[in-house]
Amino acid sequence: MPTEILMPALSPTMEEGTLAKWMVKEGDSVASGDIIAEIETDKATMEFEAVDEGTIGKIMIAEGTEGVKVNTPIAVLLEDGESADDISSSPSAPTEPAPAPEAKSAEPAKVAAPAPAAPIKDGTRIFASPLARRIAADKGVDLAEITGSGPHGRIVKADVENAQPGAAKPAASAASAAPAAAPALASGPSAEAVMKTYADRPHEEVTLDGMRKTIAARLTEAKQSVPHFYLRRDIQLDALLKFRSQLNKQLEPRGIKLSVNDFIIKACALALQQVPDANAVWAGDRVLKLEKSDVAVAVAIEGGLFTPVILDSDTKSLSALSTEMKDLASRARDRKLAPHEYVGGSFAISNLGMFGIDNFDAIINPPHAAILAVGAGAKKPVVGEDGELTAATVMSVTLSVDHRVIDGALGADLLNAIKDNLESPMVMLA
Repeated sequence: MPTEILMPALSPTMEEGTLAKWMVKEGDSVASGDIIAEIETDKATMEFEAVDEGTIGKIMIAEGTEGVKVNTPIAVLLEDGESADDISSSPSAPTEPAPAPEAKSAEPAKVAAPAPAAPIKDGTRIFASPLARRIAADKGVDLAEITGSGPHGRIVKADVENAQPGAAKPAASAASAAPAAAPALASGPSAEAVMKTYADRPHEEVTLDGMRKTIAARLTEAKQSVPHFYLRRDIQLDALLKFRSQLNKQLEPRGIKLSVNDFIIKACALALQQVPDANAVWAGDRVLKLEKSDVAVAVAIEGGLFTPVILDSDTKSLSALSTEMKDLASRARDRKLAPHEYVGGSFAISNLGMFGIDNFDAIINPPHAAILAVGAGAKKPVVGEDGELTAATVMSVTLSVDHRVIDGALGADLLNAIKDNLESPMVMLA
């Protein structure tokens, strides 16, 4: 029977999206893995792949349509031997209601199977593609004993081919068993009250896009639910600036130019290894201590920001960090990052020094335990070790810390390690 293709959730926070472009037309044959559409999420424009093979029988949502809710039918896929006539003659497949938005969920929406053809176990419908059902019948495999790898656990061809008759169904994944994230708490006066207050004043009403809605919800939730405290230090950069200048001269033939931000990333990554108890995330009823230093770096883009994550930052050279950061930042500004490139990490860096900001306090991005706010380096008078007054390039930083994960003394150890690394940059290469 014809299968409805549903609007997928292609990013962790996606509730609706824009069907930017169809890559197929009605009558085209598609195989599993073929790109069938480009969809704009709240974060990026992403390609949508077919889960099953078949023929596009009907396109239900025109390209360019905005505000398409997740799990809305966007097209109909026909099996071999079916025609467009089967679409109107077959009963409409009941679709499950869209799940409540979960900030941490990265699952795409499922492609629902028609109810009459879907197996039932304990009163619960099992979703499987038509091809998967045929193969299961031929192999004598019970679909109820298979965990699907398709969108929202839908059973696809590969799942059945890899299954053995009588195979036990694995335990539910931690992700599916985890409770839904609490919605962001509302704050401030209502929209109606604000609009009424300014009704007689000239103004322009700016509609929020998906990214700005997500930022507003996530940061409101973070500020209200995470017990922040703040630690501040001044860091002298003269040794780092001199060392950076020397390295850049040597790296010039390779086309590499290190920034101060590259050194900050490296310093933070090594500090998380030097103070391993601080390399952790809050997981609701427990703390997860990470082995590697996965550092997120805030990148400003038009209308919002991304925090791409550099995995294994502690083991990468300064030149490798610089190259990877430039690539991530470039693709972030073009909204071409994949979800796995901006999800995760235990620690983040927000650098506003290039905008002339002396110091500021950043909001933690859950489940991270800390974020370092970096201000501009400026010449300031300092008292040297011999007691004499001298001038130095000083950068002010503020470490915002989640007190549920990191206590004051531990946070101080982490910030001191960051400071030591930056003031002795050659040690970071040892």
